[in-house]
Amino acid sequence: MQSSQLFNPEVPVRREHLAPTFYVDSDHPAVQAFAREAAAGLSPSASGVERAVALYYRVRDGIRYDPYSIRFLPRAFQASAVLAERAAFCIPKAILLAAGARALGIPSAIGLADVKNHLTTPKLRALMGSDIFIHHGYTVLHLDGRWVKATPAFNIELCEKFGVLPLEFDGRHDSLMHPYDARQQRHMEYLTDHGWFADFPFERVMEDFRRAYPRLMEGEAWSGRFEQETPIVP
Repeated sequence: MQSSQLFNPEVPVRREHLAPTFYVDSDHPAVQAFAREAAAGLSPSASGVERAVALYYRVRDGIRYDPYSIRFLPRAFQASAVLAERAAFCIPKAILLAAGARALGIPSAIGLADVKNHLTTPKLRALMGSDIFIHHGYTVLHLDGRWVKATPAFNIELCEKFGVLPLEFDGRHDSLMHPYDARQQRHMEYLTDHGWFADFPFERVMEDFRRAYPRLMEGEAWSGRFEQETPIVP
């Protein structure tokens, strides 16, 4: 099982924060090409912050958020697999951002937190059996001498459709889900932070999913286009 550490912006960078792993496969040619393309419009002297910001928006808007893309196989959580699918939910998108960052020489890790999602859809709530989403994924990046959180989950088109404020990232401040949407309705409430990991703790997350979402883990089929649904408005 992967060990976790609580978030501390002053924690020193370790070798594992830059090394490729099974899930954060930053040495994969597709991941390296994706990272280079994200930073292609910047000057050769661009800072790590500038490169991280460009990569963040490439992941946020270039990979469609789709909770129905979830597959409970290790391969589905690899950054290179996310690029092949071009659609993913929060955890794989966070893994891709971490992998792209390491490909650019930026230390990274995977963060996991439980959240209460006040803005969901009837179908998704029925499949989950809850509005508590455990192990919501975000990315931790080491920039300008400190760690910052970045959450590239919701692409701009989905935000506009659901009336959610797009989540911005400047490379200097934590980028976490908004507590309220564009109509000032409750949106996302952080409940528990499980810390952050150099590689994705697949077995731990799957074990917790089996306890929290038995219907889902028993083989309930996920299909459809999430962005075409109508959200539940509190």
